[in-house]
Amino acid sequence: MAKTATRDVELEALDRLEEKLTRLVALVDRMKSEQALAREENQRLKDEIDALRSRASSAETLTAEITSLRNERDVIRSRVGEMLQQIEALNL
Repeated sequence: MAKTATRDVELEALDRLEEKLTRLVALVDRMKSEQALAREENQRLKDEIDALRSRASSAETLTAEITSLRNERDVIRSRVGEMLQQIEALNL
């Protein structure tokens, strides 16, 4: 009978160990899945950052172009104003 009790205790310990290992394997699998999702999210965010940087660069280029066009418009406006003054001076 003592042998049976010892065997039951050993089997219980083995059962607990098996349960812990099963939970550990499940935890590792879940962590691998979460890591894969995190990698995918990280890549998506990197792609989004790259797209935003590209848009920011385009916006900077457009801003510079707009500034240049406004300066050109001011020069043309000034020159047209001078020409109009010259034309008015001729009509005197």
